[in-house]
Amino acid sequence: MLVFDSGLGGLTVLREIARARPDLRLVYAADDAAFPYSRLDDRALIARVVAVMERLIDRIQPNLVVIACNTASTLALPVLRARFSLPFVGTVPAVKPACAQSKTQRISVLATPATVRRDYTKELIREFAGDCRVTLIGTDRLAGIAEAALRGEQVEDAAIRAEIVPCFVDEGGRTDTIVLACTHYPLILDQMERLAPWPVAWINPAAAIARRASQLLGPVGARADAVARAYFTSGTKLSPVLVRALEGFGVVAADGEPIRLPV
Repeated sequence: MLVFDSGLGGLTVLREIARARPDLRLVYAADDAAFPYSRLDDRALIARVVAVMERLIDRIQPNLVVIACNTASTLALPVLRARFSLPFVGTVPAVKPACAQSKTQRISVLATPATVRRDYTKELIREFAGDCRVTLIGTDRLAGIAEAALRGEQVEDAAIRAEIVPCFVDEGGRTDTIVLACTHYPLILDQMERLAPWPVAWINPAAAIARRASQLLGPVGARADAVARAYFTSGTKLSPVLVRALEGFGVVAADGEPIRLPV
């Protein structure tokens, strides 16, 4: 199975898949040469994802691909499914379960600006929000902050707090549920919980994505001996800190090879 993201956020999904399916040989691919995807316009993003996916599928020959990126999934998933014959599992804002569990009927969706502006996201709200009031918060910086934290860089509390505070709305009822609509955000969930103005439920879709992928693949088989490999499109040498972080997710980056493509 291939797990794909623009950067390191998809590791949060790969970890859940590994827990659910120890029988799988997993490959993680980060298109870090083009990170963050939110800076690309729609046409460029689709072209980029399709080009990288063609290389990856040709090289890896996966039985299923998980697009562990909301920005890519809400735009490129239909194109990928039409282009390739193997199954794809996407990542989209978990509006439905968030609204179903909210007691105050006040939820926020924390996402990249690209995910916030997608028609797909707005359609999810129209279809599943019901009487729930949904606040959409687009942040340019939080995915990069999460990447920096995983790479061992110093991240100030104030920087995280500034990005999450708009999610907390107290108008006729307090926000009690926040959808993490970017796979990077769970990387700094501990910090976000600590810095939150009041306690909320944080909805991380990683486990649900793992369950869906497992369903498509069928029964669990014998445990696989192979370690997870990683591919980074930039070809940049990984720091020792990042190598150790990847190992914490069960990924041995040294087994991977760069895929060089123009941005």
